Parts: sequence; structure tokens; C-alpha cells
Amino acid sequence: MENNNLNFQNRIDLEKLKNTVTQIKEELGKIIVGQEQFIDLLIVALLADGHVLIEGVPGVAKTVTAKLLAKTIATNFSRIQFTPDLMPSDILGTSVLNMKTSDFEFKPGPIFSNLVLIDEINRAPAKTQAALFEVMDERQVSIDGTTYKMEPPFMVLATQNPIEQEGTYALPEAQLDRFLFKINVGYPNLDEEVQIIQTHHDRKGELPQSMIKTLLTTSDLTAYRSKIFEVIVEEKIIKYIAQLITKTRNHPHLYLGGSPRASISVLNASKAFAAINGRDFVIPEDIKKVIYPVLRHRVILTPEREMEGMTTDKVIEMIVQSVEVPR
Repeated sequence: MENNNLNFQNRIDLEKLKNTVTQIKEELGKIIVGQEQFIDLLIVALLADGHVLIEGVPGVAKTVTAKLLAKTIATNFSRIQFTPDLMPSDILGTSVLNMKTSDFEFKPGPIFSNLVLIDEINRAPAKTQAALFEVMDERQVSIDGTTYKMEPPFMVLATQNPIEQEGTYALPEAQLDRFLFKINVGYPNLDEEVQIIQTHHDRKGELPQSMIKTLLTTSDLTAYRSKIFEVIVEEKIIKYIAQLITKTRNHPHLYLGGSPRASISVLNASKAFAAINGRDFVIPEDIKKVIYPVLRHRVILTPEREMEGMTTDKVIEMIVQSVEVPR
């Protein structure tokens, strides 16, 4: 019954945004089989101006999906492969002496792009990971006393493998907190596996990127983001978000709870989720959809619960069930 009222109730025109999102999903669907939730969350993060950490075993199309999403947008794209010998200057850039002028010139690194894919982010040591702190949070880089602003849009898509421990460096909590979402990418089911093999066979060697059309300009993206700011959030919904996040801070199974940044992340992501579904207001279901990827990398289990094999998703589910849904 609620859905019947949505069409004539919208105070913000979201038709173009919704259509563009549908087209992006169709384009990615030419190559990516299944993974609807993964693609939804990537688009929501893009619209909510957030960074994404993508975790999954090798070969489940983490990198390919990120690269294909970048292809649908008319922006600059760069890919950085993190390795144990990578230095901060390899990412941010460095000052080089110009022999003609005898002055130092700043040569920007690969982070100076719009969509940046960092492959295997946990393969680089702590000092290299720490080089991303400022640019991810403040969209700027400070080198040799000069601050260089990033051109919007700026989004980091980072991948990591949950299985390998050899030669990896766990991301610190402060770094994890800078990601809007942590998306877990699992294996496809049997039908999806068949379809993956079939589509690969049918492509006959054609590169996936060559099959994807560009659908979104940076000016379109800026316009869509401004519409998302206008999405209506009632006071009871804001209180619902606050109750959920506050519960993580005193839950017996959690050693570390969500920060106020987590609350704001839930708010921004749920507004984007409402908008891509053609709604100009947030409902509790939007919050339930985004709270798992927003919190799963921000909360830490107590050592006892971790040893028992409990997951952060399970605790988030317990918290969601314990808080009364606003009506």
C-alpha cells in the first residue's frame, strides 16, 4: 500500500537518477553475473561520495567489477597494485629537481585521479597505507608544505583477500573507518557459474571493458549527489540510526563499537539507497540494507567471541533485531 503513494509524493525529481542507475546495472550485467548486492552497494557508495573496501577470495571479479564501474563514468581512472616494497611517494607523488630551472617540481602520483582502484591494499606496509589517511578523509594531499586538492569526484575502491596472511599487513582501525562500506564478495551459485562460463565463451576473447558504454558524466554525478543531500529523513529515522550505533558501543560481544562517522555513513548511504529506488525519503528498510556493510569493518568482536567463530555480521543482526523499528 505504501508503494502506491510513492509516485505522486516525490518532492525531488529522481526519475533520471533512477534510470541512469538501471542502465549502469544493465551494462555491468553484460559481464558480471549475479552480484546484484555488490553492484548496488558500489553505486550507492559512488552517489554517497564514499570509499569502498571489497573483500573476497581471488577470482570472484572484485577488480573487474570495479574497473567496469569506472568505465560507465566519464572520469579518470587509475589502478595501483599494492606490494610490500611500495613507498608513500609511489602513490602520492614526489618533488623532482628540474635541471633547467633548478627548482623542485611536484610530480603527482597515481592517487591523483577520480576513481582509484587499489588492488590488494593489505599487501603494502603500514607507512604506505598511512599515506592514504589524509587523501581519503579530506580529499587532499600535503607534500613539502604544499596542499594539493583532489578533483571531484574522488573515490577509492580497494580490494583485499581474506584468506592470505603471508606477506600481508592488516589495515589499522583508523584506516578502515575511512571506508564507507566493506563489501564481502562470495562465490557464485551453480546456475551463476554456468552463466559465467557461457558468457566468457560467447565473448570469444573480446575484452570486458570494450563492451561497456559510458553513461554518466561528472556533471551528472555532481547533480545526482546534490539531489541525494535533499532526500528527506524524519527525526524518528535519525533516532533509529543513533540507537543502532549506540548499541554497538555497549554490546557484550563487541570490543569496539561504531563511531559517529559510522552514524553519518549510515545516514548518507541510506539516503542514496532511497534515491536509487526512486524515493525521496528514507525508510527503515534502507537502513537495514546499508548497516551491515557500514559496520562490519568498524566494530571488533571480543577475543572470546572471535575464538567461538562468531562474525561481526551476526552481532549486527542481533542489534538490528533488538532495536524497535520506527513506524
